Amino acid sequence: MMLPPPCFTVGKITTMSGSPGPLTTHVLNTALGVPGSNVTLRLYQQDPSTDVWHLITTGITNDDGRCPGLITQQQFKSGVYKLHFETGQYWARMGQTSFYPYVEIVFTITDPDQKYHVPLLVSRFSYSTYRGS
Repeated sequence: MMLPPPCFTVGKITTMSGSPGPLTTHVLNTALGVPGSNVTLRLYQQDPSTDVWHLITTGITNDDGRCPGLITQQQFKSGVYKLHFETGQYWARMGQTSFYPYVEIVFTITDPDQKYHVPLLVSRFSYSTYRGS
């Protein structure tokens, strides 16, 4: 499968400005104390009338574990979103197994005019997240 280059996003977003956008993420490998680079991720938004998830974009974290430009301010609406991280693939590239083949973080946006940062702190056997700014 051909993947986009590190933090190039595909899907509904066709260009990236200098701004990281209203929603950012950051993967941190807490076992080694390093950024989680080259982690494939997908951003979805839930349709409130059907509960169906719609893919917004796909990306890969850069060398700093970040993936800016996930969604434009114009696309960013109130609602329920999901970030899906391919953590199993990340650990497999390092020759290690992981208890979690992927991690999904589901969150609600109530004010799309705010900035939201959703980091993923991950090891082979645990993960955590929080709402940053």
